[in-house]
Amino acid sequence: MARRRSGGLQQGIDVLRRATHWPVWADAGTRLGVAFLLIGLVIAIHWLGRDGLADQYDGHVSFLDVVYFTMISVTTTGFGDIVPVSDRARLVESVIVTPIRIAVLFIFVGTAYRFLIKHTWEQWRMARIQAKLSNHIVVLGFGISGGEAVRELIARGTDPACIVVIDPSRGRINSAEKLGCNVLEGDASSDETLLAVRIAEAQSVLVSAGRDDTSILIVLTVRHLAPDVPISVVIRTQDNELLARQAGASNVINPVSFTGLLLAGSAQGEHVADYMADLAGVGGRVQLRERPVSPEEIGRGLDQLASGGRGLRVYRDGKPHGFWEPAAQRLEAGDTIVEVISCEGSETGGV
Repeated sequence: MARRRSGGLQQGIDVLRRATHWPVWADAGTRLGVAFLLIGLVIAIHWLGRDGLADQYDGHVSFLDVVYFTMISVTTTGFGDIVPVSDRARLVESVIVTPIRIAVLFIFVGTAYRFLIKHTWEQWRMARIQAKLSNHIVVLGFGISGGEAVRELIARGTDPACIVVIDPSRGRINSAEKLGCNVLEGDASSDETLLAVRIAEAQSVLVSAGRDDTSILIVLTVRHLAPDVPISVVIRTQDNELLARQAGASNVINPVSFTGLLLAGSAQGEHVADYMADLAGVGGRVQLRERPVSPEEIGRGLDQLASGGRGLRVYRDGKPHGFWEPAAQRLEAGDTIVEVISCEGSETGGV
């Protein structure tokens, strides 16, 4: 699946590339075809210059002898029963045949590495990473929103080794890998791809495919494979928000609507939008946090949290209760709390 590498937060510039649509058998066939073409060229060179070769067995160099000599020469075996004896034949062996011999060896070694050694190695590494995947965060789509989400998670203290990024773009996958994440280049709407990252054992899934229809399809697939995993999805058209929830999304985020909230807040006061942005990012002085109620907080009110944060809302049996409502005056086991904490508190209290 994926390679995991530690790295900084800067993104490199990827080399311009275009995916090939050749199947594996065509790639292997082309490599071997070039190798045998070069061997055929060496046979022709040896046949035309057979007068400079000496057969130690019967003194006669036949076409079969030329083929035999070419194969043992290209493979650097060299039994010594057929040898170049003239200056011209030795010059041809040194200047023409030797570079071709090296090229053929590189082709065969490269083909073996590409289709045998590398594949086995990648499968072994993938199995090792898969064995450790549990309670991880899966990010499906590493575009603008997905990339910013991953960077924000890392800034908040999430270990990049606990993040899995899936994207069909090789360039985006390379960028995610540089952040230290586990990466998998593939289709996030495919069952096989999602099963490879143990989607059912994930802590949460973040979906940002760039298109609403693709994102909704991915949500449907994830929900089918992981009925209990929380799914957050980015939806850019308001009409599609209901569809995303019906597909199984736990949270639907509309960046256009959020921008509108910031604009509307700024119209009511110059500091409202600033505070909302402060809450959303780890770079501010305060931060929103959602967590389960702790044992020592059971029986207390939402204004008496052990973390020292300001409780805003309690979720009980899936229903929200504001801090002003009677239900929030006594916390119960199983409650989920949404609170505002200082960034210093988030570092000591955990997220």
